[in-house]
Amino acid sequence: MAFAIGIDLGGTHLRAALVDREGEILAHERIRTEAHEGAEAVVGRITQLINTMIAAANGETIVGVGIAAPGPLNPFTGTVITMPNLPGWENFPLRERIAANVPFPVVLGNDANLAAVGEWLFGGGRGMQNMIYVTISTGVGGGVICDGRLLLGYNGFAAEVGHMVLDPHGFAPATPTPAGSWEALASGTFLAYHAAEAMRAGTETVLNQLTTPDAVTTHHLDLAAQQGDELAIRLIENAGFWSGIAFVNLLHMFSPEAIFVGGGVSNLGDRLLNPARAEITKRALPGYRNVPIHQTKMGDNLGVLGAAAYAFSSVEFA
Repeated sequence: MAFAIGIDLGGTHLRAALVDREGEILAHERIRTEAHEGAEAVVGRITQLINTMIAAANGETIVGVGIAAPGPLNPFTGTVITMPNLPGWENFPLRERIAANVPFPVVLGNDANLAAVGEWLFGGGRGMQNMIYVTISTGVGGGVICDGRLLLGYNGFAAEVGHMVLDPHGFAPATPTPAGSWEALASGTFLAYHAAEAMRAGTETVLNQLTTPDAVTTHHLDLAAQQGDELAIRLIENAGFWSGIAFVNLLHMFSPEAIFVGGGVSNLGDRLLNPARAEITKRALPGYRNVPIHQTKMGDNLGVLGAAAYAFSSVEFA
């Protein structure tokens, strides 16, 4: 039996899993990233997790290690360009540092891209040649499987779908996120921002009974919407509207068999996705209107499963 090791590098936690070719997790561990200690200290913790997974394999074959990390990064050189939420990672040769400590191949990829690979090989996209995975969470990211391969593009920067500009006159956040982009219009960060602004402006809303403007999240919006709160319903439906516009663009560009949606905001379910589906019906050309939009069923394990899937696919397509 052959295994791959998947590593999910997050700002708060590092996760590792030993995964077989069917996507079954044989061993799993999570530790704190402790990013404030710097990149080299994090490399040491990743190496520690890999060694734990090697021990769990009990002598069975390990084909490689996949590392999912927030971008931007270059998967061809294995270099992290920068990580906005982790200090000290500018132009950091992460793959080289890890490969020096382990006896098998190491591959590095953008976490949203690798989530797409995980959904494709181990999840709802099994057997498909063309599919898209989108994560709507703190930000918006994604990955595209095109003709049976992960689309990487020049320098590996392809499929930054969250930075796709949908409304050139749209909301302009005080961040590097482009004004009027999908991320600026529908991510959890900006849903919470607009909810907080409305609460501070004195809007009558159930949210005032659930939380404060400084602490409001999409979970609170969900709870308020379930109680019929007009503000929460409007904000969620607006995010669904803009997500639908984005889906229409993705459908026309890539002609996928399905689009899978994950991330914390996707937990809003049909309250978010039904307005998106309505925009597809309204705006997409006839040949694209019946492409399904699914919530992922992969849960919190998608990061490590995607990283392991990328290790398997990199070996098979090498």
